Amino acid sequence: MKPFRLALAQIDTRLGDVAANLDTHLETITRARRRGADLVVFPELSLTGYMLQDVADEVALTPNAADPVFRRLLAASRGVDLVVSFVERDPRHSLFISAAYLSDGELVHLHRKVYLPTYGLFQDGRFFDRGRSFRAFDTRFGRFGLLICEDFWHVSAPYALWLDGAELLMLVSASPGRGLNGGGRLESARWIENITQTYASLFTVYVAQNNRVGFEDGLCYWGGATVIGPDGEHLAQGPDFEEALVVADIDPERIRRARLALPLLRDEQPALLQRALARLLGEPPP
Repeated sequence: MKPFRLALAQIDTRLGDVAANLDTHLETITRARRRGADLVVFPELSLTGYMLQDVADEVALTPNAADPVFRRLLAASRGVDLVVSFVERDPRHSLFISAAYLSDGELVHLHRKVYLPTYGLFQDGRFFDRGRSFRAFDTRFGRFGLLICEDFWHVSAPYALWLDGAELLMLVSASPGRGLNGGGRLESARWIENITQTYASLFTVYVAQNNRVGFEDGLCYWGGATVIGPDGEHLAQGPDFEEALVVADIDPERIRRARLALPLLRDEQPALLQRALARLLGEPPP
C-alpha cells in the first residue's frame, strides 16, 4: 500500500430519487477533490435510499457505461477513486444491494451484500438476492476489502478479506439510530464503533466505516463516519446527525509497525480453521 488521502462522504439521500442523489455525489466529489482526496467513499445505497421495498426495481442500476447514471460516475472517477452503493439489477433481473469501486473510468470491483437482515425493522431478505463471496481487490493505492452493513457483523467476512491481503477494510452502511446507553450515546453507534476498533486492532488493518445521515420513512440515520488505524487509534470521526466530509491520510507505515508489534497475520493458521469447519459441517477433512 502507498500513502493516500481518504474521504468519507457522510451524506443524506433522497428515497427513490436517483437523479437528485447523483447530483449530490458529483457535488461531493468536487468538494473532496478540493481537499486533496484520492478516494471518496459513499454510504450504503447512497444513490437510491434504503427503505425502498416494492419500488427497488424502479431505481435499480447496472454498473457499466451503458447506464446513464454510471456513465457520469465513471467519468467522475478519473483522477479520484470512488465507492458508490446502489440497487443492482443483474441480467436475470435479480436485485442486489451492491457497492462498486470505480477508478479511472473503470469498474474495479463489485461487492453484493451477503448478509441480508430480515428482523426487527429490517426487510432486506424480502426484496433482494444475496451476494455469494468476499474477495479483496487491488487498487492503485493497495489491496482493499469492501463490505456492506450486516456483512461486517459476521466475523468470517473481514477475516476472509484479511487473509486475502486487504490492508484497508471499508464498511458502508445505512444504520438507523436505536437505543440510548447511560452516557446518552446511541446504542447502534456504540456497537459499530466498538466493532470497527476491534477489527482494526485484531487484523492490524485500517478500517473506514461510513454511515449515512438524515431521516427516511420514520427512521433517523446517525452518521458517525470513522477511520481507525491498524493500531486501534481513532484517526478521524464524523459528527452525529449532520452531513460531513470526513478526511484522513492513510499511511502504510502504520501497518508495518502494527504487524511488527502484533504479528497475528504471520502466525495465523487458516488450514487449522479449514479442518475445524470440515468437522463442524460433517465433511471429510482436507
